[in-house]
Amino acid sequence: MKFPKPYTLKEIASIIACDYVGDEDFPVLGMNEIHVVTPGDIVFVDHPKYYDKALQSAATIVLINKDVECPEGKALLVSDDPFRDFNKLTNHFKPFQVASSAISTSAKIGENTIIQPNCFIGNNVVIGSNCTIHSNVSIYDDAVIGDNVTIHANTVLGSSAFYYKKRPEGYDQLLSGGRVVIEDNVDIGASCTIDRGVTGDTTIKEGAKIDNMVQIGHDTVIGKKCLIASQVGIAGCTVVEDEVTIWGQVGITSGITIGAKTVISAKAGVSKSLEGGKHYFGIPAEDFRTKYKEIASIKKIPEILEKLKNKEA
Repeated sequence: MKFPKPYTLKEIASIIACDYVGDEDFPVLGMNEIHVVTPGDIVFVDHPKYYDKALQSAATIVLINKDVECPEGKALLVSDDPFRDFNKLTNHFKPFQVASSAISTSAKIGENTIIQPNCFIGNNVVIGSNCTIHSNVSIYDDAVIGDNVTIHANTVLGSSAFYYKKRPEGYDQLLSGGRVVIEDNVDIGASCTIDRGVTGDTTIKEGAKIDNMVQIGHDTVIGKKCLIASQVGIAGCTVVEDEVTIWGQVGITSGITIGAKTVISAKAGVSKSLEGGKHYFGIPAEDFRTKYKEIASIKKIPEILEKLKNKEA
């Protein structure tokens, strides 16, 4: 998320009432999660396991809960609770806007686009030309939709990321200030849910086709011309490269990459990145050749046990 104008380190520190290390005029341009940070961004870290990763990332401002040596060319915001203060910044720069109508007056809708009854179109939404948005679709604030897009009934674009910190009193949600971006010629089925990015974009690229009842997590990227069948669940921060086919009821964990032109068969469980151009199935998902060898070996177990029994006799 980029701020509407550059801020100074001192100004940001004053918003969240924390100490800082570095030039008070050090420029701050935005805030992002670590996988999408660029110079000028704030990144937060609150666990020793990730201190080095954050300090060495592309972010030039690190919101941290420990006094550490500041890397050259960077600045620190020192907080007793970086998670809380990251949320404060999201609230400051991307506050929730209450809707005053079913279709916001700030929404931009292109020529020949059809919006069926009972839809909700939020603030600052952009929808291109020749789209069809069927009844009861909810498109939350700031979503961007290209041309020739079809979205079927009851789909929701832009709900919050499933991202929580456990505290003694319960779970604290990391607020979502990102967007959903749908490129041209995408079809989205009925009752799908596509979460907004935490600070960046959840992106469905050109020509992708998504069946009914599919869940796509925050900051995930679905590549061009992908086919995703019903009841697939894709966790956040996943990259699905171009022309991947995912069949029904596949579950995919967060933060991995599915290589281009991969095919994943129904009911597979994907727990690690997959090389492109191969066909996978099973739990955990493996390529067909490996999985068939595994199945063949399992089938031989009774025979092996019988031989051992006879040998002992």
